[in-house]
Amino acid sequence: MAKLVDLEKDYVLNMFSVEGKVALVTGATGALGKTLAKAYGYAGAKVMMTGRSEDKLKALEEEFKSEGIDCAYFIADPAIEEQVDALIKATVEKYGEINILAIAHGYNKPQNILEQSVSDWQYIMDADCKSVYIVLKYTAHQMVEQGKGGAIVVVTSQRSKRGLANYTAYCTSKGGADLMVSCAACDLTAEYGIRVNSILPTVFRSELTSWIFEGDAYKGFLTRQPIGRLGEPDDFVGMAIFLSSEASKFMTGGNYDCSGGYLVM
Repeated sequence: MAKLVDLEKDYVLNMFSVEGKVALVTGATGALGKTLAKAYGYAGAKVMMTGRSEDKLKALEEEFKSEGIDCAYFIADPAIEEQVDALIKATVEKYGEINILAIAHGYNKPQNILEQSVSDWQYIMDADCKSVYIVLKYTAHQMVEQGKGGAIVVVTSQRSKRGLANYTAYCTSKGGADLMVSCAACDLTAEYGIRVNSILPTVFRSELTSWIFEGDAYKGFLTRQPIGRLGEPDDFVGMAIFLSSEASKFMTGGNYDCSGGYLVM
């Protein structure tokens, strides 16, 4: 009689491993990008970090290498196609391939729709949606050429599912990115073995949100947080590594809540 469950012990013990993989992380100079890049490095991956500030990237490289992380950096604007093309080539030249892509860059400039210029709206769309398309597209081409599949994780936002005053551009860009993730999965997973998913956080601590944590606004935000606090960058490490590993091998095209219960209230 055939086994109903054909489960290997080694698979279970190693299903969350990304050791030896090559991870490309965008937005590596931001609070979340830095945390994810370091987490991949701690987990044994080789990490290529990218952003637009050489000073910040160089400091990160020195910090990470001092902790034994195999890493490098490349300066690139994710919204500029030629720079992304150069980034992919530099990563492959350094490490031979790309197995994981974590897109963690982003930008916002809250404004009422009546006051926001079309150029400001377009800048946010380019920074948060067009750039995701470019990086995802070029990385996917490389993964297809390698013939080994891969995992792509895009950090979007709960704002992709909920509107908010002064967030017309940001919500639209994040909603577009989540739909892009679902469509890209349809293009890439069955034929090429490249899984594409997104993580949807709410407010988490960073240089841009420090005012929330330090002021009275914090209590207001907690009315929508069943977990009783706002996020910290390391709250998203587990989800990112999970979606980058074999543990999530049957998951693609999903927009996954990682918000401390924001959606239930």
